[in-house]
Amino acid sequence: MKISLRAGERIYINGAVLRVDRKVSLELVNDVMFLLEGQVMQASDATTAMRQLYFIVQLMLMNPTDIAAAASLYAQHHAALLAVCENREMLDGLAAIDEMVGGTRYFEALKRIRALFPLEQAILAGATTESPFKAA
Repeated sequence: MKISLRAGERIYINGAVLRVDRKVSLELVNDVMFLLEGQVMQASDATTAMRQLYFIVQLMLMNPTDIAAAASLYAQHHAALLAVCENREMLDGLAAIDEMVGGTRYFEALKRIRALFPLEQAILAGATTESPFKAA
């Protein structure tokens, strides 16, 4: 896989943070877990349940040698989402995400979570006709 980075851009590879000082192309010749700087969510941006789930899975990807705490937090957060969610598309997405996380396919899980952001936004805005969450 070939990745191009701009000057000053960072990439997170297997827990290491690399920053380049000029435009560069990297070729990853073996399996690695990585995130580009633009895919990294800051804690302050984790303002909804799905964004918090994204942030937790992101922690698992960025620090693969110490995922115990993040895995425990993920399990709790995922279970809480399942307990309150009634929207079929969201439930299917959460099941797929859980399978990916269980298989340590964190990057794929992050991608799937990001795909659910618009649905979550619609649910929070009340734009769906179906009641997506059970009453708390």
